[in-house]
Amino acid sequence: MQFIDEAIIHVKAGDGGNGSAAFRREDGVPRGGPSGGDGGNGGSVILVADSHLASLLDFKYKRHYKADRGEDGRNKDQYGAAGSDLTLKVPVGTVIYDEETNEPIADLDADGAQFVLAQGGIGGKGNIHFKTPWNQAPRTAEPGTPGEEKTVRLELKLLADVGLLGYPNVGKSTFISAVSRARPKVADYPFTTLVPNLGVVRLSDDRTFVIADIPGLIEGASDGAGLGHQFLRHVERCRVLLHIVEATFTTGPERSPKHDFDVINRELAHYAPELARRPQVVVLNKVDAIDPKDVEEYRREFAEAGVELLAMSAATRDGTSQVLEKLWTYVDRR
Repeated sequence: MQFIDEAIIHVKAGDGGNGSAAFRREDGVPRGGPSGGDGGNGGSVILVADSHLASLLDFKYKRHYKADRGEDGRNKDQYGAAGSDLTLKVPVGTVIYDEETNEPIADLDADGAQFVLAQGGIGGKGNIHFKTPWNQAPRTAEPGTPGEEKTVRLELKLLADVGLLGYPNVGKSTFISAVSRARPKVADYPFTTLVPNLGVVRLSDDRTFVIADIPGLIEGASDGAGLGHQFLRHVERCRVLLHIVEATFTTGPERSPKHDFDVINRELAHYAPELARRPQVVVLNKVDAIDPKDVEEYRREFAEAGVELLAMSAATRDGTSQVLEKLWTYVDRR
């Protein structure tokens, strides 16, 4: 299934039905009188968050949605039927923005959360409401009001406790596959992760939390370089960020763990300053491929910047349990 995390849709609520201007013509009612019923209310367009959905894929192929119109009123005091509401299901974590102003309208961050995106029109009153002692045969009836119409942008932000950060090929996908049942693509070339992945981590004592793995970031990501900038929104809701740096540097001699750490944090600050201030657990990966003395040297370098550097090998799972326990200290702060 394709992962689509952004879509623009146009919605139109149903118009209200028109009121009727009618008069009685039954036997035994010699004086008659007004008998026009009210029009029915138009149907609304309602968004509902559904935990069984993981993408906005449905909205990629259909972008126009219209609710039913209310029926017109009829004679013999018959009111028109209300139009049916149109319910659209979206993934939990969907944020609705006004396409013109870019202002957020609603955030459906819980399963079953609802939001009336477009309110249906009100049915017009029939002439039975306009009879007065001095106007026994009113010919006045109200038209229904139009339903709301708007264009909105749907933006999916995954709900996770922990967000993975790091350059491509530092071992994020290997880590999430080692500690959860998520099975992202793992290969020895950059950008193997093309879409965000979610994994549920289970610790002892029935403790669980959710990790989100996004495509690797590179320098200039916040300005559009690489793939990660498209998915940075998916770590905005995370309580803590797991920042993985690499120990082997097979992708470039100019890189180092501290260099990667600084570059990624600059990109975060450029994209969203509040995201850069989120708590981070920093871990050096692939330590099974380097000398233990190098690990200590890297730790001293990070310590000078006031950052604690953990160490692990996601491939052998050595040190991963310590990393998970460290993450739990942030996740469990309720």
